[in-house]
Amino acid sequence: MAERILVVDDEQEVADLLELYLVNEGYQVYKFYQGKEAAECVASREVDLALLDVMLPDVDGFWLCQDIRRKYFFPIIMLTARVEDVDKIKGLMLGADDYITKPFNPLEVIARVKTQLRRYHRYNGGGAPQEGLPGEELEIRGLAMNQRTHCCSLYGKELSLTPLEFSVLWYLCSHQGEVVPSEELFEAVWKEKYLDHNNTVMAHIGRIREKLKDSYRNQKFIKTVWGIGYTIEK
Repeated sequence: MAERILVVDDEQEVADLLELYLVNEGYQVYKFYQGKEAAECVASREVDLALLDVMLPDVDGFWLCQDIRRKYFFPIIMLTARVEDVDKIKGLMLGADDYITKPFNPLEVIARVKTQLRRYHRYNGGGAPQEGLPGEELEIRGLAMNQRTHCCSLYGKELSLTPLEFSVLWYLCSHQGEVVPSEELFEAVWKEKYLDHNNTVMAHIGRIREKLKDSYRNQKFIKTVWGIGYTIEK
């Protein structure tokens, strides 16, 4: 069965172009020019990935991203003409997995879509544990993780983590007691070359901390080592 991609962009030419390239790759496309109609689609149909424009005529892409994340964990890629870091961080903090700045090459979008879908199915289809990581289960001070089932709980209460959030937390937990540089964490999880001023790791760490109830000033699990990266102490 073809994987289903939600495309939301108020620029008809952009939405039509994305639809053309995605259909040529064998995907089924749900295309919308407004956010609320797209939200209704997500509630009534199966979706495997969403491409969301930030600027929409009724509600913005940030609202739609947040609305999706209340119930669903499929990958979200933000499409934005905004280049400011604060906008990129906002999207990631609300649950987006990636962002692409306009104007873009449609082939890059296709490549990003394929990467996100591979990662999503890897952690939601009973895939094998990652090579080189110790075992399938970890437990640290009430935080329990199972890599095979992609389950995570804190003091017995299940945490709803996206595949990327789970990967970040698993990597840190499996390197407990070590300081993991941001560059290493990004390249291990995202499988891409780390570039300077990349705020992706910071944004995902912020979301994970929220779900762990781990306040910025009282960091119980994930500690920030300024200028280097992050650690989970023994």
